[in-house]
Amino acid sequence: MAHESTSAIYTAAGANLAIAAAKFVGAFFTGSSAMLAEGVHSVVDTANQILLLVGMKRAKRPADALHPFGYGREIYFYAFIVALFIFLGGGAFAVYEGIHKLHYPEPVSDAHVFGHTIPGLWVNVGILGFAVLAEGYSCAVALKSFWAEKGSRPPITAIRRSKDPALFTVLIEDVAALMGLVVALSGVILAHVLEMPDLDGWASIAIGAILIGMAAFLMIETHGLLIGEAADPALVAAIREVVRTEPGVHHVNAVLTQHMGPSDILVNVSLDMDDSLKAGAIEAMVGRLEAKLKARSPEVTRVFIEIQAKDTTSSPVLAPAKA
Repeated sequence: MAHESTSAIYTAAGANLAIAAAKFVGAFFTGSSAMLAEGVHSVVDTANQILLLVGMKRAKRPADALHPFGYGREIYFYAFIVALFIFLGGGAFAVYEGIHKLHYPEPVSDAHVFGHTIPGLWVNVGILGFAVLAEGYSCAVALKSFWAEKGSRPPITAIRRSKDPALFTVLIEDVAALMGLVVALSGVILAHVLEMPDLDGWASIAIGAILIGMAAFLMIETHGLLIGEAADPALVAAIREVVRTEPGVHHVNAVLTQHMGPSDILVNVSLDMDDSLKAGAIEAMVGRLEAKLKARSPEVTRVFIEIQAKDTTSSPVLAPAKA
């Protein structure tokens, strides 16, 4: 799903850059706290998408002597940094700005452009309306890519099981951005209609709370990927079934899998084999199993097989699949 992820990221980055510029212009002319918080949020989102692209590029580097299993987990590291940026650069700033606005509430100012006076309310509403359209398009692109990956699983389950943080990070960012825009729009309108400038500050705090909640969720998800997660249970079950049907296998002791990247799975299998088999037969079996497992799932890139008695309690060294 690398192509879909990259497309969604570029779309989100372009949309957020345009939205950030529009929001800052609006905040400058009208003094809206919620608009300023939204502008910072869009800048943070743009920086985040650049970080994700950097992580995806670095993750493609081939394995070397220092990192024999490759650099696939680079994308997990950068996704975790993105979550931190959202928490600190977006959520924390929005809360701070909102609290400041509550202490020093000021009505939204009118904008003076080329000698013309434009009501501040309509400036903010127009900019936020543009932002909703642009963010909605970005969200639709990310949602389409995510929908193609999730299959028949419910969305939350698909996110929890997804090993591609670039894709679900962009989707969650876009959803949170749309929620923040609705809150900002509500705050700006209600502050004007009810003549309560402090509502603009409360809107900024609410935006911050949305971003902090989203960042916490992303931190939890990317943390699991960063320290190593097993492959999908369905794939693990399929591996067991393939191995179990191999002649000479008495028992499958263990199937251990780990994602070294979104599409890079390491498989370790412990087998109890027929003691009468000779070394040549076992070598041939190892080669067949490797070929079968990689054919079953292209994401399986490395297969290690150990021959171990079923009742042993020791931890033998894993032998590579290829002799």
